[in-house]
Amino acid sequence: MRCALILSYDGTHFLGSQTQKSSNNTILGNLQKVLSTLSIDSKIIASGRTDKGVHATGQVCHIDLPEFWTDIKKLKKVLNEMLPSSIKVKNIKKVEAKFHARYSAKKRVYRYIIKESKSNPFEANYVTFLDSVDFEAIQKNIKLFIGEHNFSNFKKTGSDTKSNIRVIFSASAYKHKKYIVLNFEANGFLRSQIRLMVGALLKLDASEIISQLNCEKNFKIRPAPCNGLYLSKIKY
Repeated sequence: MRCALILSYDGTHFLGSQTQKSSNNTILGNLQKVLSTLSIDSKIIASGRTDKGVHATGQVCHIDLPEFWTDIKKLKKVLNEMLPSSIKVKNIKKVEAKFHARYSAKKRVYRYIIKESKSNPFEANYVTFLDSVDFEAIQKNIKLFIGEHNFSNFKKTGSDTKSNIRVIFSASAYKHKKYIVLNFEANGFLRSQIRLMVGALLKLDASEIISQLNCEKNFKIRPAPCNGLYLSKIKY
């Protein structure tokens, strides 16, 4: 029986989401370890990877359960009891055998959170603190990313991808108290693409962003910190 697992996690102390040969300290590494103790040896497939320090409120994975695991409500309860408190299984549901967490996904939604204030220890791992932000410029310039673009200048060096073309369906910014929330929805993202887009919004003007989007010039801006980024939702 193929099942989809919806996960939320605090990525602060993990080395990203994907399993690694050198360390089990990843989101899927911890999940795979717990599943193995329950005699579930199916490989976990996630909708996509999140880097070290990045969080999720709606990561989706799929696994194939052995025949003796028919009670998925019980499985959810057991997993949440055994997993670290920073990883939570929000839901488990039966899906069609052809469902694939990564390849069946139509849209991916990410959120980036900035707080316009001095840093404090209680939120340091979850938002990016800035003394001052030109919100009006961000709200205007974020729309430049909407549409189909070649994001060659908005990916981490060394990324192994067949194509750098991605379609941004929506990109917006709004204020909530002292927080600035940036939302991006696309058919997919390159590695560190969102953090580099946010970095561009914080450092470049509109003409410079357009120039970098058109692959005319690469300003080599630094990616925004990982702690403000959240994988919010996967749409199928």
